[in-house]
Amino acid sequence: MENNKLFEPAQVGAITLKNRIVMSPMTRCRAIGNVPNDLMAKYYGQRANAGLIITEGTSPSPNGLGYARIPGIYSDEQIVGWKKVTSAVHEKGGKIVIQLMHTGRISHPANMPEGAVILAPSAVKPAGQMWTDTLQMQDFPMPKAMTADELNATKAEFVAAAKNAIIAGFDGVELHGANGYLLEQFLSPISNVRTDEYGGSVENRARFVLEVVSGVAAAIGKDRTGIRLSPYGVASDMPHYPEIDATYSYLAEQLNQLGIAFIHIVDHSAMGAPAVPLQIKQTIRNKFKNIIILAGGHSSESAQAELESGLGDLAAFGRPFINNPDLVERFAKNVDLSTDLDMTTFYTADEKGYTDYPFYQ
Repeated sequence: MENNKLFEPAQVGAITLKNRIVMSPMTRCRAIGNVPNDLMAKYYGQRANAGLIITEGTSPSPNGLGYARIPGIYSDEQIVGWKKVTSAVHEKGGKIVIQLMHTGRISHPANMPEGAVILAPSAVKPAGQMWTDTLQMQDFPMPKAMTADELNATKAEFVAAAKNAIIAGFDGVELHGANGYLLEQFLSPISNVRTDEYGGSVENRARFVLEVVSGVAAAIGKDRTGIRLSPYGVASDMPHYPEIDATYSYLAEQLNQLGIAFIHIVDHSAMGAPAVPLQIKQTIRNKFKNIIILAGGHSSESAQAELESGLGDLAAFGRPFINNPDLVERFAKNVDLSTDLDMTTFYTADEKGYTDYPFYQ
């Protein structure tokens, strides 16, 4: 595997990576009581040979805990739990950033603590259902349109969570602006029908996202801040709209001006979603001068080709990391990947299908 760009070191803002292989953020629902634990530390530690690990989506506040058993980073107990995870990764020479994910309208009261509220840019109910441990599958409820006070409070929660992440030992923060969660809900004129300065034009719809990015960058350093985007993604009931290209072109320009460390573009076409057009990836590449991470159904060959083309600087792998904890070594030795992947254990509560996948012998 000579001259393989995947194995070259990289500098992502303030973070020095030993290779360009990124472990994608993947919700795994093992945080019982929304607190990271020893099992999660073992899981991430097993995969520390990735150049960079991006954690599962982690809520900056009780209001953002849309799914069952996802972690948060707003309490002392959660910070202590995450310290176990960052220590496990750093002890093996890895680097890890936390993904801050506020689910917004993609939520259900049964998955949230007492007193939490389902907030969104607008009172627009998403189509579909979600799993709850107590009531099984449930329809999404109508979210509450955020007031000016709630906008400010939510921005402050993102900033506080980013500071907590640094206390917990993380190397940086990725803001989840993809997959139909709160930040992306602001970007779309379908989920955002506000008539104030946060709705209407492309600039107004991007305002909340850019304010959150700017606040986090000011708190922990722009060189430790990144964002994940999914232009043309349809996850969590996000239909396409005419201004997609204009929205992400503007966003890339503004993020470049903010000087953050990276943009992470996810393409879910490998899982049956519409492909992200090459043109929008090229637009973001042309307008954003720092690191671009590309995710979406990569093989080592397709990842290598994308890095060589200059379209991206790092390649993210999701599912292969689940059943190949030693994915990086397998790529390096050119050995076959495990095909034994049990999808029924993706979101269960214990070690089965989580920390028990074997390393290559």
